Amino acid sequence: MASFIIKPAHLRCIISIERLICERLTKTKLCSARSYSTEGDKRIPKIYTKTGDKGFSSTFTGERRPKEDQIFEALGNTDELSSAIGLAREFCLNTGHTFTHQLDKIQCILQDVGSNIATPMSSARESHIKRTTFTAQPVADLETWIDTFTEELPPLTSFILPSGGKSSAALHFARAVCRRAERSVAPIVRSGEADPNVAKFLNRLSDYLFTVARYAAMKEGNKEKIYKRPD
Repeated sequence: MASFIIKPAHLRCIISIERLICERLTKTKLCSARSYSTEGDKRIPKIYTKTGDKGFSSTFTGERRPKEDQIFEALGNTDELSSAIGLAREFCLNTGHTFTHQLDKIQCILQDVGSNIATPMSSARESHIKRTTFTAQPVADLETWIDTFTEELPPLTSFILPSGGKSSAALHFARAVCRRAERSVAPIVRSGEADPNVAKFLNRLSDYLFTVARYAAMKEGNKEKIYKRPD
């Protein structure tokens, strides 16, 4: 997994939670709203289903839960994290950083994180578990990347503030969002509803984002702001 292969990674990105749920419910009215028109017109897909209008949504196992349920809170935070990483990636592309392929891969893995969270073990069947299993390999890959970047970085001797240019600051912002995602996933994992490797991945991802933010600042020749206690 340490090497990046474009086609499989992008294919994994396509398999979103919405699609997983839709595949399970293809014979119901729930998914008919997302299908293409078959009346010979412009075949325009509808993005809305109206199934969440009353404040409930579905897990991959078919449960209907309130939208403020811990599951959906965690899914929302994970989605926000992927968006924050996507924004940081755009800044990094503009400055020619070579680690953007890692950010691509991480965004795809976050789709798998979401799939696992959306499949609570208390209502999952074997077929659900088989589709959404999350392994320890992504955690190991992050640790390898962190160690590689750390070897090039100067030792950290002071607290630093989010800074170091646009790429670095955006990666720091993604790190903060990652911490929130981790906090929202922790109780779900403790209750046995999600794989412990999901929590480990998010924990390690925040360390990765911190490290790569420092690396981006160094490569761009930007100084990091050091914390100084106000007088």
